[in-house]
Amino acid sequence: MLHYSRWKSILIWLTTLISILIALPNVLSQSTLDALPDWMPKRPMTLGLDLQGGSYIMLRLERGDIVKERVDTVLDEVRGNLRQASIGYTGLAADGQTVRFRLRDVSQIDAAKEALKDLTAPVSTGLTSASIIEVTINAGTDGAFQLLLTDEGINYRVSSALSQSIEVVRRRVDELGTTEPLILRQGSDRIVVQVPGLQDPQRLKALLNQTAKLTFHLVDTSMPVAEAINGRPPATSEVVYSNDDPPVPYLLEKRAILSGENLVDAQPGFNQQNNEPIVSFRFDSKGAKTFANVTQQHVGEPFAIVLDNQVITAPLIKEPIIGGAGQISGRFDPQAANDLAVLLRAGALPATLTVVEERTVGPGLGADSIRAGVIAGIIGLVAVIAFMTFFYGTLGIIANIAMIINVVMMIAILSLLGATLTLPGIAGIVLTIGQAVDSNVLFYERFREEVKAGRSIPQAMEAGFSKAFGTIIDANLTTLIAAVILFYMGSGPVRGFAVTLSIGIVTTVFTAYTVSRLMIAIWMRRTRPKTLPKGIRTGFFDFAAIRFMAIRNYTFTVSAALTIASIAGFATLGLNLGIDFTGGSVIEVQDKRGAADLADIRARLNDLNLSGVQVQQFGDPSVVLIRVQSQDAGENAEQSAVAKIRGELGDDFDFRRVEVVGPSVSGELALTGLIGVGLSLLAIMGYIWIRFEWQFAIGAIVATLHDLLLTIGLFVVTGLEFDITSIAAVLTIVGYSLNDTVVVYDRMRENLRRYKKMPLPLLIDTSINSTLSRTILTSVTTLIAIAALVLFGGEVIRGFTISMLFGVVVGTFSSIYIAAPILILFKLRPENFQGGDEQDEGKASTAPAV
Repeated sequence: MLHYSRWKSILIWLTTLISILIALPNVLSQSTLDALPDWMPKRPMTLGLDLQGGSYIMLRLERGDIVKERVDTVLDEVRGNLRQASIGYTGLAADGQTVRFRLRDVSQIDAAKEALKDLTAPVSTGLTSASIIEVTINAGTDGAFQLLLTDEGINYRVSSALSQSIEVVRRRVDELGTTEPLILRQGSDRIVVQVPGLQDPQRLKALLNQTAKLTFHLVDTSMPVAEAINGRPPATSEVVYSNDDPPVPYLLEKRAILSGENLVDAQPGFNQQNNEPIVSFRFDSKGAKTFANVTQQHVGEPFAIVLDNQVITAPLIKEPIIGGAGQISGRFDPQAANDLAVLLRAGALPATLTVVEERTVGPGLGADSIRAGVIAGIIGLVAVIAFMTFFYGTLGIIANIAMIINVVMMIAILSLLGATLTLPGIAGIVLTIGQAVDSNVLFYERFREEVKAGRSIPQAMEAGFSKAFGTIIDANLTTLIAAVILFYMGSGPVRGFAVTLSIGIVTTVFTAYTVSRLMIAIWMRRTRPKTLPKGIRTGFFDFAAIRFMAIRNYTFTVSAALTIASIAGFATLGLNLGIDFTGGSVIEVQDKRGAADLADIRARLNDLNLSGVQVQQFGDPSVVLIRVQSQDAGENAEQSAVAKIRGELGDDFDFRRVEVVGPSVSGELALTGLIGVGLSLLAIMGYIWIRFEWQFAIGAIVATLHDLLLTIGLFVVTGLEFDITSIAAVLTIVGYSLNDTVVVYDRMRENLRRYKKMPLPLLIDTSINSTLSRTILTSVTTLIAIAALVLFGGEVIRGFTISMLFGVVVGTFSSIYIAAPILILFKLRPENFQGGDEQDEGKASTAPAV
């Protein structure tokens, strides 16, 4: 019986109340939250960058810089050690990770090995007693030496440099005064920087891109710089250019007298004599002593301050500088002086960091996305509530209350976990609204069947819950598998979608089996119904006797033709791949003056000599989407293209969104997406194989592949952009399609136990007809919710939602006309299923004939 003890009821309602309290901060203003008691939860959901604005930047540490630095160090050590040991050599040079030289006297081979043995000594990695060999030496009998920098040693240096870079990046970002930046290590050579609410992403990129290696050099006055440029400068000097326009050359001594490592402080300021911006710096005690000695010895001579191999300034040393402080002057504006001070205080990067991916959203677009998502959610919620109330009356109201509690619990868990809510995450919540009623529909339809079988209302309701629960678990687990794989294989907003979808699945099952069941128990105790409630209007499905399998050959033929057409279209026309898979840039701008003139924008961008520029209107007449294909000139070329467009359009347009994906990242995203889809199919097939017979697993996979290929055909025919969110849509379609398929399969398995002698086509028709009400009602509610997203969710996720809408339709079709007939094709044997009796077989007489 539907009986709940007092403590169980209290626990369920207490869980609901706690969820409401945890979710409440998301709808209260900050002033109201501040006024609440300290014991009240005050933590709202964390909004993703696509909702609150900000920048996501992925930086790659250039391995080549580390290799070059190590090679230069080995060259210096070889040169110094051999000179100190009085060993003659010739042809000292480097090639890749190999350093070569030849001894003048082959009798000194052993002496040379002894002199260089320090280079081959094991280096401790700091992890327990682990050590690595950074350099190996090979010596020939002819006196030829090869020193090889090992990959293991370079990897260790790269890892150490990445750790150091993370700290430098963190200090630089913190100096900007931004709130809650997130800086993470990703893989072996990358850093992810997320800065919410950032108003000036260009400034952030400039700070992160600059190595900020500061050195102080004496100017070599032994020969004119022009002669050094045209001839051959001294071996100990080199020509370095200034950052002026045009650049000014200087002949500097290669050896730095001091470096930025000796700085303890740097602050922006103004020169009191001419009021020009300057940067004042201060050395530590060692640096101050060295600087004092050098300036004492070289009074009247110039020295240069060099930042990232560019001369910032080269003043004369008028008198000894003994206080350990000085200043850097140049053609600075106040912000440039402040940024230079930030760089110097934060320290130099050990190697160059290249921007390989950037996703920036302006706060205006973020607010628009929130507004669109909330509107779509409210419309979808109201429509689903009306739909369920119409078809189930009082029971529909109970299902609606449970659905609302379900959404509240989702928001509470997201807030409690500190999960990030993204725009696709809002889509996940709306999708959950559509699917949340599925469990209730399964319960209610089972309840009706038990009443028709002659059970009393309480017994029928209890049996309905018991029999439907296994189906609910099977159906939702398949979607959960796809969501979990999507989380691990996805990134950014896609991962946010996977999180909300996963949480939605868990809360849906919980609310359906506890909250809904408890409310129904309370309703039944108070009303003690003797017959079905009059508000239930799904009885007309009881007369369904559709001969689905009678036309299976025709539906197979049509489906096969559409599938082949999709494959052919993919092979010939291809997909309209987004920058996630091809590399390049997408820039959304809004004209400050009103409606945008596309022809004028195209003309202005054509003068920038960028390849593959497309300009199109994007929703509002004032909003324009600019696509720039990959420039095929390395990672920096993509950033240069965006910088050119900013320079050309920045005065007349607001940059609402900028996405830049370099060629290396785009290839990885494409591979990851394919692996994610493949793993999802394998995992789900394995689960169904375990829970059902092998024919069921094959049928589910064939139906799923059918849905995937038709969805690909949709992208081919419509020209919708296929990007990383499309992968999320595809995996969601996989989960939904299998959800529907598993419900039908579960009823087939039950009937196979009951009607062992019934012909398989007839049994399949009986099973589909008996679950038809659930299939239609769930599909319609899901379609209503997704349609709200399509119509009101905004342009940014329109392709994502359209593909999901299509997927629901083809998923419902394939559950009936693909997954089911496969069982006939593979000759599923009813005798494999135990149970049933002759009396049950007699009840099948009303089933449709085939």
